[in-house]
Amino acid sequence: METNESTDDELLARSVLRPQVLGVLYERHAASVFRFITRRAGPAAAEDLVGDVFVAAIEARVRYRPHESGSALPWLYGISGNVVRTYLRKQRPSAVIDTHVGVDWHAVDDRLDARATRDQLRRALASLSPAEREAFLLVAWEGLSAVEAARTLGVTPTVVRTRMTRARQRARTVLITTPVSAV
Repeated sequence: METNESTDDELLARSVLRPQVLGVLYERHAASVFRFITRRAGPAAAEDLVGDVFVAAIEARVRYRPHESGSALPWLYGISGNVVRTYLRKQRPSAVIDTHVGVDWHAVDDRLDARATRDQLRRALASLSPAEREAFLLVAWEGLSAVEAARTLGVTPTVVRTRMTRARQRARTVLITTPVSAV
């Protein structure tokens, strides 16, 4: 029987022969994966796509490489990103999802007090390159470390730190020069 005391890496190592141990991994990370997908594809899509992520994880578990943090969350975010991109390619653009920026702005509304601040944040994120934006969202929004974000993106931690520095500089410039509009 698997316990919550096992690290994600240990669970994934055992899952090669016993895929049922991934249930513990699901219990640990499904809520985070759901939030990750919701911000990119909306809550209705996230309901279905979380299952797709964990099905893909079961299929990919033999290729999993342990991470120094012992967490599988960066790996699951990488799978989630692929699942969301596939889903969005198949869908028509939605009024809720800004596919150019990759953010569900209803989730942003839940976190921010004023619509004006939301619009200012939208402009700041839109000023970033797609690579900078993804690194920024993984670190600032998802709470990953630079090392974990690097693993998710398939780049080095130095690349993530560079993207974060550039993203902060660009966003700061937009936020300083763009007045907050009235609600």
